[in-house]
Amino acid sequence: MRSYEIIVVGGGPAGLMAAGKAAELGANTLLLEKMEQPGRKIIISGKFRCNLTNTAQIQDFIGHFAANGPFLRQAFHQFFSNDLIDFFNHFGVPTVVERGGRVFPKSGSSVDIVKALLKWCKNNNVKIQKHSPVDKIMVEKGQVIGVKTGDTAFYSKKIIIATGGASYPGTGSTGDGYGLAESVGHFIIPIRPALVPLQTADKTAARLKDLNLKNISVSVWLDGEKILQEFGEMTFKTFGVSGPIILTISRKVVDALREGSKVEISIDLKPALDHRKLDTRLLRDFDKNGKKQFHTYLKDLLPVRLIPVCMDLTGIPDNKRCNQITAEERKQLRLWLKDFRMKIIGHRGFRHAIVTAGGIDTREIDPRSMESRLIRGLYFAGEILDVDADTGGYNLQAAFSTGWLAGKSAAQ
Repeated sequence: MRSYEIIVVGGGPAGLMAAGKAAELGANTLLLEKMEQPGRKIIISGKFRCNLTNTAQIQDFIGHFAANGPFLRQAFHQFFSNDLIDFFNHFGVPTVVERGGRVFPKSGSSVDIVKALLKWCKNNNVKIQKHSPVDKIMVEKGQVIGVKTGDTAFYSKKIIIATGGASYPGTGSTGDGYGLAESVGHFIIPIRPALVPLQTADKTAARLKDLNLKNISVSVWLDGEKILQEFGEMTFKTFGVSGPIILTISRKVVDALREGSKVEISIDLKPALDHRKLDTRLLRDFDKNGKKQFHTYLKDLLPVRLIPVCMDLTGIPDNKRCNQITAEERKQLRLWLKDFRMKIIGHRGFRHAIVTAGGIDTREIDPRSMESRLIRGLYFAGEILDVDADTGGYNLQAAFSTGWLAGKSAAQ
């Protein structure tokens, strides 16, 4: 009989952390991984640099999550960013802090993070079995007793499910865990892509493909009402828009589209100037550059690739001299600079999403241990839970923290 004290399903950040912690506490631990290589999603994270956590304090950290953020408080209090940084430093992976409190391995390589986790598991005698997708959780009288992978059964009264979400399915995150959880009675909050690029209605974005805008503001409008605003950086793509602030607003946009709302984004290209100050600047510029043609003047105001779009959308002739521009045309330019509108008609799928929103209803999980409130001995950790956050290292910390807590709780 293949029997273990603890079985961990899934070799991502939460699963590797859970297995290592459980084994460190003396439990005979098996980790079942469906892919050839554990930690594949860690490797591609942060553009292969792995933004593993953030230096924000716990309350601020939780604020970067959606409504269920407080569920993570217990896990964060037991294993947080300082503990994670110390952990990797112990295994020879020093870290650096970059803009916005983002923490990366000093080497700039996400592979070092995976190597450290695998070394920890190996040092604590975790048995890792690859190419072993789990098909079934076995339960008797409300108590977990094991799992099945193909025709093979592995037995244990402590099972940790850490199969990840449905984003980046090429790494193995194909949503398998949701079906497993549902099969034993757990409710799944509908999953959808989060931190995902958005699709726009017309061809303007395609004209601006790969143009990156910094220090701009983007607001979200639902059915004519402004609901959200972010400041930072964005990029135009053939299909629409992407970049840090687009990913941040995408969760609300995806949900709004699902509900049938009319969604627009408004790009403020000059957020440092209100309308009055911008109008004063334009008046001064037009007076100073009176003999310049409009398209030539715009080179001092906008990225070159935005100039044709500006002229098309404002209707101001490109060869018109600045001293001939009317008050109405100046107003059109000012309004466009402060409110460059784009209609959002969709979003990219899970293959392009950084994380998954939705998942196992956190009301069915004990936040003090990550154990199921429905099935004894069954634990969940990581992205499979209905918790997701902004970019910046928050989601990976949640995976590491819930994995650490699940491993500790199961072993004790």
